[in-house]
Amino acid sequence: MVRTVLVERDLAPEAKIPCADPVPLPDRDLGAAEVQSLWGSDRTSLRICKARQAAANRSTAGGAHAE
Repeated sequence: MVRTVLVERDLAPEAKIPCADPVPLPDRDLGAAEVQSLWGSDRTSLRICKARQAAANRSTAGGAHAE
């Protein structure tokens, strides 16, 4: 017989920190260089945040095994 057991684990505090909002855009037309720079800043910030959250989740996953 196979039995499924849901195991809840506490997340590390770092995993609960929300990612930053995108940078605010000025109320005017943007040039291509500005668009690229602002988009790049947002993507970099998001990737760093998601990597931090994933690392925090991995650090708490070790002891959550059900038998």
